[in-house]
Amino acid sequence: MTSDQTTPFGDDELESARKLFEGPWDFVWASTRIDDLPPMVGQEIAFAGRSNVGKSSLINALTRRNALARTSHTPGRTQQLNFFRQVGHDERLTIVDMPGYGYAAVGKEKVAAWTRLIHDYLRGRANLMRVYVLIDARHGIKDVDGDVLETLDKAAASYQVILTKGDALKKSEQEAVIEATAAKIKRRPAAFPEVLLTSSEKGLGIPEFRAAIARALAERA
Repeated sequence: MTSDQTTPFGDDELESARKLFEGPWDFVWASTRIDDLPPMVGQEIAFAGRSNVGKSSLINALTRRNALARTSHTPGRTQQLNFFRQVGHDERLTIVDMPGYGYAAVGKEKVAAWTRLIHDYLRGRANLMRVYVLIDARHGIKDVDGDVLETLDKAAASYQVILTKGDALKKSEQEAVIEATAAKIKRRPAAFPEVLLTSSEKGLGIPEFRAAIARALAERA
């Protein structure tokens, strides 16, 4: 489900995107320092979001792997950049799971270290195609999310907002949060204008999200 600005995806695009993600996704690298990033292979898409926004669950839903990205009921568990790829299959795309942000119980020094790592990665990764910023559809864009969007704008890193946990809202509420979110990012220089609504649990918007990634990959190529 998307904002009114979305160009609809045809059946051929949806099927091509399904095939793009159907291979054997594997964990390939973890980085806690900018000088320990893996060699660049193909294009990278990075996933950012507040702790407990459902980032790992969404990555698992996209790749059809129940435990590719570790899910946890403990916020702040992801403390590094985790890289996933279809090794030996279709290596055009790498998924990067970024540390969750906005969890107050994590020490300030650790938050600062994560922040430096993320900022350095955003500025210096030549094959970073797009950052997907996950926002809980029940709450919309919060101040801490706005800070991240500001960072992405300053880094000139192309990003798209993905609403998660959309199944928790009624149909009318879903449409309202899409419109409100699209309005908030409308004037941001690095923001992609289309907002996607998803649910990892129900599969809502997952085929369209895959198609959006596949379309971006085709344009980049």
